[in-house]
Amino acid sequence: MNQVPTQDDLLLAHERIKTYVHQTSVMTSGSIDTIAGCQIFFKCENFQKIGAFKARGAMNAVLNLSEEERKKGVATHSSGNHAQALARAARIMGVKAYIVMPRTAPDIKKKGVRAFGGEITECEPTLEARESTLAKVIAETGATEIHPFNNYDVMAGQATAAIELFDETEDLDFLLVPVGGGGLLSGTLLAAKYFSPKTKVIAGEPEGADDTYRSIQSGKIEKSQANSVADGLLTSLGDKTFPLIKEMVNEVITVSDKEIIEAMRLIWERVKIIVEPSCAVPFAAVLKEKEKFSGKRVGIILSGGNVDLERAFKLFESIS
Repeated sequence: MNQVPTQDDLLLAHERIKTYVHQTSVMTSGSIDTIAGCQIFFKCENFQKIGAFKARGAMNAVLNLSEEERKKGVATHSSGNHAQALARAARIMGVKAYIVMPRTAPDIKKKGVRAFGGEITECEPTLEARESTLAKVIAETGATEIHPFNNYDVMAGQATAAIELFDETEDLDFLLVPVGGGGLLSGTLLAAKYFSPKTKVIAGEPEGADDTYRSIQSGKIEKSQANSVADGLLTSLGDKTFPLIKEMVNEVITVSDKEIIEAMRLIWERVKIIVEPSCAVPFAAVLKEKEKFSGKRVGIILSGGNVDLERAFKLFESIS
Protein backbone atom coordinates (compact mmCIF):
# COMPACT_ATOMS: atom_id res chain seq x y z
CA MET A 1 0.00 0.00 0.00
CA ASN A 2 1.47 3.34 -1.05
CA GLN A 3 -0.99 5.76 0.52
CA VAL A 4 -2.65 6.50 3.85
CA PRO A 5 -5.15 3.70 4.51
CA THR A 6 -8.79 4.53 3.86
CA GLN A 7 -11.78 3.31 5.84
CA ASP A 8 -12.21 0.50 3.30
CA ASP A 9 -8.52 -0.42 3.66
CA LEU A 10 -8.95 -0.85 7.42
CA LEU A 11 -12.06 -2.98 6.99
CA LEU A 12 -10.30 -5.13 4.39
CA ALA A 13 -7.32 -5.56 6.71
CA HIS A 14 -9.62 -6.62 9.53
CA GLU A 15 -11.29 -9.19 7.30
CA ARG A 16 -7.99 -10.37 5.83
CA ILE A 17 -6.23 -11.14 9.13
CA LYS A 18 -9.11 -12.29 11.32
CA THR A 19 -8.43 -16.00 10.87
CA TYR A 20 -4.77 -15.48 11.81
CA VAL A 21 -5.12 -13.37 14.97
CA HIS A 22 -7.20 -13.32 18.15
CA GLN A 23 -10.09 -10.95 18.69
CA THR A 24 -8.75 -10.09 22.12
CA SER A 25 -10.93 -9.53 25.14
CA VAL A 26 -11.79 -6.22 26.79
CA MET A 27 -11.26 -6.30 30.56
CA THR A 28 -12.42 -4.01 33.34
CA SER A 29 -11.58 -3.75 37.04
CA GLY A 30 -13.60 -2.03 39.73
CA SER A 31 -10.54 -1.39 41.85
CA ILE A 32 -8.64 0.09 38.88
CA ASP A 33 -11.60 2.39 38.15
CA THR A 34 -11.62 3.55 41.77
CA ILE A 35 -7.88 4.26 41.72
CA ALA A 36 -8.03 6.07 38.36
CA GLY A 37 -11.31 7.91 38.98
CA CYS A 38 -12.76 6.87 35.63
CA GLN A 39 -14.10 3.83 33.77
CA ILE A 40 -11.23 2.02 32.06
CA PHE A 41 -11.63 -0.57 29.33
CA PHE A 42 -8.43 -2.52 28.67
CA LYS A 43 -8.14 -3.97 25.16
CA CYS A 44 -5.90 -6.92 25.98
CA GLU A 45 -3.43 -7.25 23.13
CA ASN A 46 -1.11 -8.89 25.64
CA PHE A 47 -3.34 -11.92 24.93
CA GLN A 48 -2.72 -11.59 21.19
CA LYS A 49 -0.73 -14.08 19.10
CA ILE A 50 2.98 -13.65 20.03
CA GLY A 51 1.78 -11.69 23.04
CA ALA A 52 1.44 -8.30 21.35
CA PHE A 53 -0.61 -6.23 18.88
CA LYS A 54 2.25 -6.48 16.38
CA ALA A 55 0.80 -9.79 15.16
CA ARG A 56 -1.89 -7.78 13.37
CA GLY A 57 0.29 -5.48 11.28
CA ALA A 58 2.88 -8.08 10.36
CA MET A 59 0.23 -10.53 9.22
CA ASN A 60 -1.51 -7.95 7.08
CA ALA A 61 1.76 -6.89 5.46
CA VAL A 62 2.89 -10.42 4.61
CA LEU A 63 -0.53 -11.34 3.22
CA ASN A 64 -0.29 -8.32 0.91
CA LEU A 65 3.05 -9.35 -0.61
CA SER A 66 3.21 -10.65 -4.15
CA GLU A 67 4.18 -14.27 -4.75
CA GLU A 68 7.53 -13.12 -6.15
CA GLU A 69 8.25 -11.04 -3.05
CA ARG A 70 7.40 -13.93 -0.75
CA LYS A 71 9.90 -16.20 -2.50
CA LYS A 72 12.76 -13.90 -1.48
CA GLY A 73 11.64 -13.61 2.13
CA VAL A 74 10.99 -10.71 4.47
CA ALA A 75 13.29 -8.69 6.70
CA THR A 76 12.99 -6.17 9.50
CA HIS A 77 14.68 -4.63 12.50
CA SER A 78 12.92 -4.81 15.84
CA SER A 79 13.56 -4.95 19.58
CA GLY A 80 11.27 -7.93 19.81
CA ASN A 81 7.50 -7.88 19.34
CA HIS A 82 7.47 -7.00 15.62
CA ALA A 83 10.35 -9.44 15.17
CA GLN A 84 8.27 -12.27 16.62
CA ALA A 85 5.19 -11.15 14.72
CA LEU A 86 6.95 -11.09 11.37
CA ALA A 87 8.67 -14.42 12.00
CA ARG A 88 5.28 -15.94 12.82
CA ALA A 89 3.54 -14.44 9.77
CA ALA A 90 6.39 -15.59 7.57
CA ARG A 91 6.21 -19.14 8.90
CA ILE A 92 2.44 -19.27 8.30
CA MET A 93 2.95 -18.21 4.67
CA GLY A 94 6.03 -20.38 4.10
CA VAL A 95 8.35 -17.37 3.84
CA LYS A 96 11.90 -16.90 5.15
CA ALA A 97 12.26 -14.20 7.83
CA TYR A 98 15.50 -12.29 8.47
CA ILE A 99 15.38 -10.34 11.74
CA VAL A 100 17.84 -7.69 12.93
CA MET A 101 17.68 -7.27 16.72
CA PRO A 102 19.69 -5.12 19.13
CA ARG A 103 21.93 -7.28 21.30
CA THR A 104 20.20 -5.81 24.37
CA ALA A 105 16.73 -7.03 23.34
CA PRO A 106 15.08 -9.20 26.05
CA ASP A 107 15.98 -12.87 25.79
CA ILE A 108 12.30 -13.84 25.89
CA LYS A 109 11.77 -11.96 22.63
CA LYS A 110 14.82 -13.49 20.95
CA LYS A 111 13.60 -16.95 21.97
CA GLY A 112 10.21 -16.14 20.48
CA VAL A 113 11.75 -15.16 17.12
CA ARG A 114 13.81 -18.33 16.94
CA ALA A 115 10.81 -20.46 17.91
CA PHE A 116 9.02 -19.17 14.79
CA GLY A 117 12.02 -19.92 12.59
CA GLY A 118 13.31 -16.38 12.26
CA GLU A 119 17.03 -15.91 11.47
CA ILE A 120 18.44 -13.30 13.89
CA THR A 121 21.32 -10.94 13.16
CA GLU A 122 22.30 -8.95 16.26
CA CYS A 123 23.50 -5.34 16.22
CA GLU A 124 24.31 -2.50 18.59
CA PRO A 125 21.28 -0.91 20.33
CA THR A 126 21.06 2.20 18.16
CA LEU A 127 18.74 3.10 15.29
CA GLU A 128 21.72 3.69 13.01
CA ALA A 129 23.07 0.21 13.74
CA ARG A 130 19.66 -1.37 13.18
CA GLU A 131 19.21 0.33 9.82
CA SER A 132 22.72 -0.30 8.50
CA THR A 133 22.64 -3.96 9.54
CA LEU A 134 19.22 -4.42 7.96
CA ALA A 135 20.42 -2.81 4.71
CA LYS A 136 23.27 -5.32 4.58
CA VAL A 137 20.90 -8.25 5.18
CA ILE A 138 18.53 -7.07 2.43
CA ALA A 139 21.42 -6.58 0.00
CA GLU A 140 22.57 -10.13 0.64
CA THR A 141 19.15 -11.82 0.53
CA GLY A 142 16.88 -9.70 -1.66
CA ALA A 143 14.24 -9.88 1.06
CA THR A 144 11.41 -7.33 1.26
CA GLU A 145 11.59 -5.00 4.22
CA ILE A 146 8.52 -5.01 6.46
CA HIS A 147 9.18 -1.99 8.63
CA PRO A 148 7.97 -2.25 12.24
CA PHE A 149 5.80 0.88 11.94
CA ASN A 150 6.63 3.04 8.89
CA ASN A 151 4.55 0.90 6.55
CA TYR A 152 0.92 1.52 5.58
CA ASP A 153 0.01 -2.19 5.48
CA VAL A 154 1.40 -2.59 9.00
CA MET A 155 -0.46 0.54 10.10
CA ALA A 156 -3.76 -0.79 8.71
CA GLY A 157 -3.26 -4.07 10.54
CA GLN A 158 -2.56 -2.33 13.84
CA ALA A 159 -5.74 -0.27 13.42
CA THR A 160 -7.85 -3.41 13.75
CA ALA A 161 -7.32 -3.52 17.53
CA ALA A 162 -9.08 -0.17 17.91
CA ILE A 163 -11.80 -1.22 15.45
CA GLU A 164 -12.60 -4.19 17.67
CA LEU A 165 -12.55 -2.04 20.79
CA PHE A 166 -15.02 0.43 19.26
CA ASP A 167 -17.28 -2.50 18.31
CA GLU A 168 -17.12 -3.93 21.82
CA THR A 169 -17.23 -0.73 23.89
CA GLU A 170 -19.50 2.14 22.92
CA ASP A 171 -19.11 5.86 23.58
CA LEU A 172 -15.47 6.02 24.62
CA ASP A 173 -14.46 9.55 25.55
CA PHE A 174 -10.75 8.79 25.25
CA LEU A 175 -8.55 6.07 23.82
CA LEU A 176 -4.92 5.88 24.96
CA VAL A 177 -2.11 3.95 23.33
CA PRO A 178 1.68 3.89 23.78
CA VAL A 179 3.85 5.49 21.11
CA GLY A 180 7.29 4.47 19.93
CA GLY A 181 7.58 4.50 16.16
CA GLY A 182 3.92 5.35 15.84
CA GLY A 183 2.43 2.41 13.94
CA LEU A 184 -0.15 1.56 16.59
CA LEU A 185 -0.89 5.22 17.28
CA SER A 186 -1.31 6.06 13.58
CA GLY A 187 -3.59 3.08 13.01
CA THR A 188 -5.60 3.95 16.11
CA LEU A 189 -5.98 7.56 14.97
CA LEU A 190 -7.32 6.40 11.60
CA ALA A 191 -9.68 3.91 13.26
CA ALA A 192 -11.04 6.66 15.52
CA LYS A 193 -11.44 9.04 12.58
CA TYR A 194 -13.44 6.52 10.57
CA PHE A 195 -15.35 4.63 13.26
CA SER A 196 -15.52 6.74 16.45
CA PRO A 197 -14.84 10.40 15.63
CA LYS A 198 -16.01 11.63 19.03
CA THR A 199 -13.27 9.64 20.79
CA LYS A 200 -10.14 11.64 21.58
CA VAL A 201 -6.92 9.70 21.01
CA ILE A 202 -4.04 10.39 23.40
CA ALA A 203 -0.54 8.93 23.27
CA GLY A 204 1.45 7.85 26.31
CA GLU A 205 5.22 8.21 25.97
CA PRO A 206 8.21 7.69 28.31
CA GLU A 207 9.98 10.86 29.45
CA GLY A 208 13.28 9.21 28.54
CA ALA A 209 12.14 8.62 24.96
CA ASP A 210 9.87 11.60 24.38
CA ASP A 211 10.66 12.17 20.71
CA THR A 212 6.97 12.21 19.68
CA TYR A 213 6.24 14.99 22.15
CA ARG A 214 9.28 16.93 20.97
CA SER A 215 8.55 16.28 17.31
CA ILE A 216 5.08 17.76 17.61
CA GLN A 217 6.53 20.79 19.36
CA SER A 218 9.23 21.36 16.73
CA GLY A 219 7.22 20.32 13.67
CA LYS A 220 9.86 17.84 12.51
CA ILE A 221 10.92 14.32 13.43
CA GLU A 222 13.19 14.37 16.47
CA LYS A 223 15.45 11.47 17.44
CA SER A 224 14.65 9.36 20.47
CA GLN A 225 17.10 9.47 23.39
CA ALA A 226 16.18 5.80 23.96
CA ASN A 227 16.51 5.95 27.73
CA SER A 228 13.59 4.15 29.41
CA VAL A 229 12.50 0.85 30.90
CA ALA A 230 9.87 0.76 28.13
CA ASP A 231 12.15 -1.05 25.67
CA GLY A 232 9.47 -1.37 22.99
CA LEU A 233 9.11 2.42 22.66
CA LEU A 234 12.71 3.44 22.03
CA THR A 235 12.43 4.22 18.31
CA SER A 236 11.79 7.50 16.52
CA LEU A 237 8.79 8.30 14.32
CA GLY A 238 8.80 7.65 10.57
CA ASP A 239 7.90 9.81 7.60
CA LYS A 240 4.59 7.95 7.28
CA THR A 241 3.57 7.95 10.93
CA PHE A 242 4.64 11.47 11.91
CA PRO A 243 2.32 13.45 9.58
CA LEU A 244 -0.72 11.50 10.76
CA ILE A 245 0.19 11.85 14.42
CA LYS A 246 1.00 15.55 14.12
CA GLU A 247 -2.35 16.19 12.42
CA MET A 248 -4.66 14.02 14.49
CA VAL A 249 -3.37 13.15 17.97
CA ASN A 250 -5.18 15.02 20.73
CA GLU A 251 -2.24 15.07 23.13
CA VAL A 252 0.97 13.30 24.11
CA ILE A 253 1.41 12.68 27.84
CA THR A 254 4.90 11.79 29.02
CA VAL A 255 5.55 9.66 32.11
CA SER A 256 8.61 8.76 34.16
CA ASP A 257 10.05 5.26 34.48
CA LYS A 258 8.88 5.20 38.09
CA GLU A 259 5.32 6.00 36.98
CA ILE A 260 5.52 3.31 34.28
CA ILE A 261 6.67 0.66 36.75
CA GLU A 262 3.99 1.64 39.28
CA ALA A 263 1.28 1.41 36.60
CA MET A 264 2.64 -1.94 35.42
CA ARG A 265 2.56 -3.28 38.96
CA LEU A 266 -1.02 -2.10 39.48
CA ILE A 267 -2.17 -3.97 36.37
CA TRP A 268 -0.39 -7.12 37.52
CA GLU A 269 -1.86 -6.89 41.02
CA ARG A 270 -5.40 -5.63 40.34
CA VAL A 271 -6.24 -7.02 36.89
CA LYS A 272 -4.19 -10.21 37.42
CA ILE A 273 -2.58 -10.13 33.98
CA ILE A 274 1.02 -9.73 32.82
CA VAL A 275 1.96 -6.65 30.82
CA GLU A 276 5.36 -5.33 29.79
CA PRO A 277 6.63 -1.84 30.67
CA SER A 278 5.81 -0.34 27.26
CA CYS A 279 2.26 -1.61 27.64
CA ALA A 280 1.78 0.18 30.97
CA VAL A 281 2.71 3.63 29.64
CA PRO A 282 -0.81 4.79 28.65
CA PHE A 283 -2.25 3.66 31.99
CA ALA A 284 0.54 5.57 33.72
CA ALA A 285 -0.56 8.61 31.70
CA VAL A 286 -4.13 8.27 32.98
CA LEU A 287 -2.92 8.03 36.58
CA LYS A 288 -0.70 11.08 36.08
CA GLU A 289 -3.51 13.22 34.64
CA LYS A 290 -6.46 12.02 36.72
CA GLU A 291 -8.39 15.29 36.50
CA LYS A 292 -8.42 15.12 32.70
CA PHE A 293 -10.07 11.69 32.73
CA SER A 294 -12.25 12.02 35.84
CA GLY A 295 -15.62 10.35 35.33
CA LYS A 296 -14.89 9.53 31.67
CA ARG A 297 -15.03 6.31 29.67
CA VAL A 298 -11.43 5.55 28.79
CA GLY A 299 -10.12 2.85 26.49
CA ILE A 300 -6.53 1.68 26.78
CA ILE A 301 -4.86 -0.68 24.34
CA LEU A 302 -2.62 -2.97 26.38
CA SER A 303 -0.01 -3.43 23.69
CA GLY A 304 1.87 -6.51 24.88
CA GLY A 305 2.92 -8.88 27.62
CA ASN A 306 6.31 -10.18 26.56
CA VAL A 307 8.27 -9.40 29.68
CA ASP A 308 11.23 -11.12 31.28
CA LEU A 309 9.82 -12.05 34.70
CA GLU A 310 13.13 -11.69 36.52
CA ARG A 311 13.55 -8.22 35.04
CA ALA A 312 10.00 -7.31 36.01
CA PHE A 313 10.52 -8.34 39.62
CA LYS A 314 13.71 -6.24 39.76
CA LEU A 315 11.75 -3.26 38.43
CA PHE A 316 9.10 -3.72 41.11
CA GLU A 317 11.81 -3.93 43.79
CA SER A 318 13.32 -0.69 42.51
CA ILE A 319 10.22 1.28 43.53
CA SER A 320 9.43 -0.60 46.75
